[in-house]
Amino acid sequence: MLTQCVSAVAALALVGLPLTAQSHKVTQAEVDRITKEAILIDTHNDVTSRTVEGYDIAAPNTRGQTDLARMKGFLGAEFFAVFVSAEYVNGNHSANRTLQMIDTVRTDIIAAHPKDFVFATTADDIVRAHNEHKIAALMGIEGGHAIEDSLRLLRDYYALGVRYMTLTHFNTNDWADSQGDAENPKVAHHNGLTPFGKDVVREMNRLGMMVDISHTADKTFWDALETSSAPIIASHSGCRAVTSYTRNMTDDMIKALAAKGGVVQINFGCEFLSQRYFNDSKPLQAALREQYAEAIKIEDPAARSAAIEKLRAEFTSKVPPATLADVVAQIDHAVKVGGVDHVGLGTDFDGVACVPPELDSYSKFPALTRALLEKGYSGDDIKKIYGGNLLRVMRAVEQKARDLSTTPAIHSEMKK
Repeated sequence: MLTQCVSAVAALALVGLPLTAQSHKVTQAEVDRITKEAILIDTHNDVTSRTVEGYDIAAPNTRGQTDLARMKGFLGAEFFAVFVSAEYVNGNHSANRTLQMIDTVRTDIIAAHPKDFVFATTADDIVRAHNEHKIAALMGIEGGHAIEDSLRLLRDYYALGVRYMTLTHFNTNDWADSQGDAENPKVAHHNGLTPFGKDVVREMNRLGMMVDISHTADKTFWDALETSSAPIIASHSGCRAVTSYTRNMTDDMIKALAAKGGVVQINFGCEFLSQRYFNDSKPLQAALREQYAEAIKIEDPAARSAAIEKLRAEFTSKVPPATLADVVAQIDHAVKVGGVDHVGLGTDFDGVACVPPELDSYSKFPALTRALLEKGYSGDDIKKIYGGNLLRVMRAVEQKARDLSTTPAIHSEMKK
């Protein structure tokens, strides 16, 4: 019996699972120390959709989760979303919008606040910023249509500092299928990645840009995983076994991602976290969809924001949000399936309508630290989840690019 128990404990240790809840009482000093020592890296934040319209990130963000006051002292690195809505595909405006979004990161955030943010493109840059008590500012493109089917544009974006790209957004593009329109019969699908789409992945490997499969259709995920010679990421996703939202990943996907060295970054959006919220929110979303469509058409920014906030308040009053416990459950499931070395955080702050009130800013992360300690995670486990795992992936992607440094750039063209 003793031998069996030892073997069971060893087996758990091998896959990196916390064994049992800690026997000692978690102290605030322990929480503060771990939170301070960890390099908290958030791989997806959409506040850029506001800064590009003139919002100063140093001003209080009364309707979102991200502002400088609540970032300082807690956040080590931010991947600001270079989000390009599908509407910019019309008339080939995607590249223009991409450049605007890159500029808002470099100009409105980094250059405007040089004492607090530092431009970063590598894992070493993130560590250096942490040691200097600054926030490393990085960029990830959300929506592969941003490259307008051009590998030359992909290379330009890398040169400007972009270090990951989500292969699709909610829209299927010309070379990759999206989860967002999988059941739309009017959309021409490709059964995953086209040959050109696989070239996009290979060129990202050659450059040293992380391949992100959040938002993609399941077949696109499998094609990207097979094609990529470097670890890939899910920058803002979750576990489908916990919450059935198809933006989340199945256990088989998480296992395969982990086996190739990748990391799934847990999304804080309520629909990702809680099955109860996901079920209850769908009928209300349908009821409010037309009102929201009208609200976003309002030309005056202040009036548009007020109309959207009114709808959000109505929504929240009828569907209670997800909780801190839901975040812990998602993390715990991902760890059990993929191992503690393959889980991270991609909050989707300022990009989702609802997040747990106990975790609605970076300044509240000590609550997550405490909850994970109480769940049985060690300080080292938490540091991996908060940023260590993502740093490892970045270094692997950077090394693969060095290995491929003598490989010629891919010059295939998208055949219309």
